[in-house]
This record gives sequence, structure tokens and C-alpha cells, in this order.
Amino acid sequence: MAVSLEHEAVLWDAGARVVAGIDEVGRGALAGPVTVGVCALSRREDWPVGLADSKELTPARRLSMADALAEYGVARAVAHASPAEIDAVGIVGALRLAGMRALAAIADGGVHVDAVLLDGKHDWLTPPPATLFGDSTGASALLPGPPAPPVTMVIKGDSLCASIAAGSVLAKVERDALMADAHLRHPEYGWAGNKGYGAAGHLEALRRLGATDEHRRSWSLPAHEPA
Repeated sequence: MAVSLEHEAVLWDAGARVVAGIDEVGRGALAGPVTVGVCALSRREDWPVGLADSKELTPARRLSMADALAEYGVARAVAHASPAEIDAVGIVGALRLAGMRALAAIADGGVHVDAVLLDGKHDWLTPPPATLFGDSTGASALLPGPPAPPVTMVIKGDSLCASIAAGSVLAKVERDALMADAHLRHPEYGWAGNKGYGAAGHLEALRRLGATDEHRRSWSLPAHEPA
């Protein structure tokens, strides 16, 4: 499935000057951060040749595509929420935290995002309605600031929208590098290969060694079974 700028053009035609495509990586991992990539575009008609959802690209192609995206659009950013933050506010709150950090980085660079295209069918970026107890995820308390721009959901957006695909590639490349570094500190868990997901070797190491500070301890991890 080839990407295009059709969804972006709908928002540009509606008056948005800058549209940001957003995607996340690492939502289902057992270890490591959750990472959000953003690529902000003003009106244009092109994208790097071969741009696609990061899952459809080989590691080598992702690296070369990340280089090609370095100057694509008006701004790009990647941000993270740590395992400890995931434990504190839950995965939805952590996604929002990482997404707002990425948008804040773009705003700090002088770019105002008017509208967001978000991959999937669940809007995790927009804070829930205020209650007497505030944001139920707790994410807003960690990162107070302006509200997110209006969000349009696009199912399979990482395969359809050039801006979302760009965000997915940038996020995947940066998170993979972080997990490769974490692997050097904890090689027993195989993170260089499994990137913190629940591969058999990772699960076996959790049973044998227990969890590290890189793990999401609030999740249902395999019980430590010391010899």
C-alpha cells in the first residue's frame, strides 16, 4: 500500500497551514520506553521515494529513510515516556506524555501545528474531559501545557499518510537505538534483537533473572523463578 498526502491535503484545504503526522512505537513491549514520532508538513506534493510504514522496511532501509527524512517537512521530533512513567500513568497516559513532548519540541523550534493526523482508531493524544479529579491518566500533571491540536484518526495511517509514515520511521529508528544501548547494559534479555517485546528468550530471562529498571513493572511480567 503506497503512502500519499491525500489526508494531509484535506486538512490543508480546510485551512490548516501545518499538519503533523504522529505514530507510536513500543506500546506493547515489556521493557523500554514508549516512543512517539512527529513529522510536521506545510502544503507540498512530494515525499521521499520508498517511504512506508516502518514495519514494512528492513532495518537498513529504515536507517536510510531516516536520513532522507532529516530535512523533510517543516519540523520533526521524537519523544519518549520511560518505563517508570508508564508504570505511573498507564500506557495511554504515557503515549499522551510522549506525544505532547514531541509536539512541544516542535513548538519550541518555532513551528505551530494546526492539525494532527494520528495513526489508529483510538485518540490517545487528546486529554480526556476534565473531571473533579483532573486527568484520570495523570499525564497532564507531569506535563502541563497547551491542549493538543485537533486530531483526525486514520486507520492504517502509517501505510496511507506520508506524514504518519515519516513519524513511524523516525520513532522506530530512535527507539531501536535506545534498546540496542540498553542491551549493552543487560545483554541477558536479548533487547538488541527483540527490542523489549515478549520474545521467548526475553521471557525466559525474566523468569531466571527477574525484572530490571528498564521493565514495565506494573505489567504482567513472568514471575521470577530463581534456581
